[in-house]
Amino acid sequence: MSSNAETFNGMKVQDLVLISILSASITAGKLALSFLPNVEVVSLLFILYTVTLGVKKTWLISVIFATTEIFLYGFSTWVLGYYVVWPILILATGALKGKVKSEYGFAMISGIFGLSFGFFFALFESLFYGIAYGMAYWARGIPLDILHGASNYIIAIILINPLLKVFKSQLKQYYIR
Repeated sequence: MSSNAETFNGMKVQDLVLISILSASITAGKLALSFLPNVEVVSLLFILYTVTLGVKKTWLISVIFATTEIFLYGFSTWVLGYYVVWPILILATGALKGKVKSEYGFAMISGIFGLSFGFFFALFESLFYGIAYGMAYWARGIPLDILHGASNYIIAIILINPLLKVFKSQLKQYYIR
């Protein structure tokens, strides 16, 4: 078998390894900041990976990440929401990546996503528990959504350019396409 043999859905072994490692990096990033309510690097990393690797590979990373969450925290409706919410960010980033030219644009995507996070989950929870529950869920979480949006914006404005530079450099050096 040659080193360039395709293995899964047209992907090479190196793609599968990279996707696995980056999935683990998102889980580690989430765990590292889990003591801070609604402060996370997951959004930033999904944006970074979408810009550099594309939608398809980043979507696979999100599926592995969401599945890992089940193993860590158990199964619940919020975990099912992860299979929907993170791909929304990935698709939005993929659609806007050619139009965004600075860290401010990426910070806006991340900030708006953080502000919208509770709303997306309220819609999802409404499917299981009814619209009244979904509205109460969203209203109760608005202060945390504001914190989530603000922290996402600040984290992205500070870290996106340095991370893009390092990640692109590492991909160029170690990841043979």
